Amino acid sequence: MKTKYIKRYFYYIILAIGAFIMLIPFLWVFSNSLKTPENVLRIPPQYIPNPLTLENFKIVLKELSFMRYMANSFFVVIMNLIGTVFSSALIGFGFAMFDFKGKKLLFTLMLATLMMPSQVTMIPTYFIWSKAGFLDTYAPLIIPGFLGQATGIFLFHQNYKSMPNVLYESALIDGCNPLGILFRIYFPLSKPTVMTLVILTFIGAWNNTMGPLLYLQTREKYTLTMGLLTLNSSPIAGANMGVRMAGAVITMAPVILVFLFAQKYFVQGNISSGVKG
Repeated sequence: MKTKYIKRYFYYIILAIGAFIMLIPFLWVFSNSLKTPENVLRIPPQYIPNPLTLENFKIVLKELSFMRYMANSFFVVIMNLIGTVFSSALIGFGFAMFDFKGKKLLFTLMLATLMMPSQVTMIPTYFIWSKAGFLDTYAPLIIPGFLGQATGIFLFHQNYKSMPNVLYESALIDGCNPLGILFRIYFPLSKPTVMTLVILTFIGAWNNTMGPLLYLQTREKYTLTMGLLTLNSSPIAGANMGVRMAGAVITMAPVILVFLFAQKYFVQGNISSGVKG
């Protein structure tokens, strides 16, 4: 028994050390964002800012249009969340509850897209949006979310397959149509799966840099990740590492907060998605 507890505490210590090592870059960025320009480049490095200043954040938010970039990012993310969750729930329900010709082949092909690097489709996708006249708009960043996402479809499919068939059959007997069954019974019971997909979609859409870089040309339409890229060439922030670190903190903060808020659902969703094939 004593050996068992020793092993457990040993694992906890190893995990704590690993977690601390993973946190070091984030702590360093946050520390530098609160330093004066002189202290950022100080050798030996100063781990705790002294004096502590919020001037870098004021510059980023007031003089570098980061509030506009943040609003643009939230718009793109919210639209992606609505489209991805809604379409993935519908398609996943269809694959889980209905039998039709070619179902297994379609589902396999859909899963195969997860193994395809985005770089493979980048050029043809760009030409499609260009021919459609959607360059320098948010359409290429939003519309794909409304067409279904393979990861989300898989998560909902696995979740719905794990639910007892009696739910579906009883609802049909009571006169409920398939859409009603989905949104009145199955979807409300899928909170962990929904939250898992919300986290994955939020992180993917928020951190998306290549999409805005390809399709957005007007500076006022930039998302936050694009705004972060422009800091390197900014006359205000280019020579001030503290300002760039402040921009990085602002960019990271929403993702960290969303994950901390919904992490328990993320774990539950991953577990439930593997219950039944």
